Amino acid sequence: MTRLHIKYNIRLLLSLMLCGIFAFHATAQVDAQFTQYWAVPTYYNAGATGDTDNIRIRGGARLQWMGIDNAPKTFLATGDMPFKLMNKRFGTGLVIQQESMGLYKNLNLDAQVSYKLKLFKGVLSVGAEVGFINESFKGSGVFIPDDDDYHEGTDDGIPTQDLNGTSLDLGLGVYYTHKLFWLGISGRHLNSPTITFNAESGADTNEKNYEFKAGRTVYFMGGCNIPVKNTLFEVIPTFMVRSDFTFTTGEIDARVRYNKFLSAGVGYRYNDAVSATIGAEFKNFYLGYSYDYPVSDIAKASSGSHEIFLGYSLKLDLSEKNKNKHKSIRIM
Repeated sequence: MTRLHIKYNIRLLLSLMLCGIFAFHATAQVDAQFTQYWAVPTYYNAGATGDTDNIRIRGGARLQWMGIDNAPKTFLATGDMPFKLMNKRFGTGLVIQQESMGLYKNLNLDAQVSYKLKLFKGVLSVGAEVGFINESFKGSGVFIPDDDDYHEGTDDGIPTQDLNGTSLDLGLGVYYTHKLFWLGISGRHLNSPTITFNAESGADTNEKNYEFKAGRTVYFMGGCNIPVKNTLFEVIPTFMVRSDFTFTTGEIDARVRYNKFLSAGVGYRYNDAVSATIGAEFKNFYLGYSYDYPVSDIAKASSGSHEIFLGYSLKLDLSEKNKNKHKSIRIM
């Protein structure tokens, strides 16, 4: 099989998968995949909001599977900060994520809040998020080749109108930071939001009822900073496991940071890709870039994935003398 045929087959498979998820009722995972997951913890866990003494803003983009038409493109923006209320410490945050993949697009917008208490020389944070998921499908762009052995041109399971729908979305997270490590466990889309699609244009008395269900997803993640004695270096291992109770995957990364300024590392995502990451922190700014090279058959058609994040942090003083200041051990 030639490289051209392989790329065509992957593109066709991607298109059919996107169409197939709308066959009257479907359950799917809608969360985006980021190699620099440790740089945007609030995207995965509402409990991570306000875990530093900073107003923290992150924005980034991921271009997945370069070389394949209509491959996923993802954009993410997060912001969070700590605050005090009745002498208790809280965190609050906002997450906006948009992803396009072929004829399919999704938009997530979540508001977050967390409550923090000291526990075992660390800080335990319990957080919740509420927002909405908007899903859209450009059915007017559907094209099924005449020689397709799996779908007919009039397949009722594939909409041919532009569809759009929105649903409430809920999540919970628990996050613990200690001077030696950090750990978090969270659940997103816990109400398993079901989106019923309405046609954006046209009137069809025989219109089908298409639905999309966002599957509940659980995340377990953690890491630590290990100083290298008598040097300006530190080693930063991290991991994340994700499961929607049907599909489970995990990844592990190790970075080295010099003088709290430059960092570089490598990672591996199970049965998916190996990655390389570089980053820099200067004063209140952060810049990170990662490249993923697939280890699956997708490598025959794609040169890999690119991801970049930018960030800015502004220091806050939550008390008159800031006596109870808590610093995150992670790199943000």
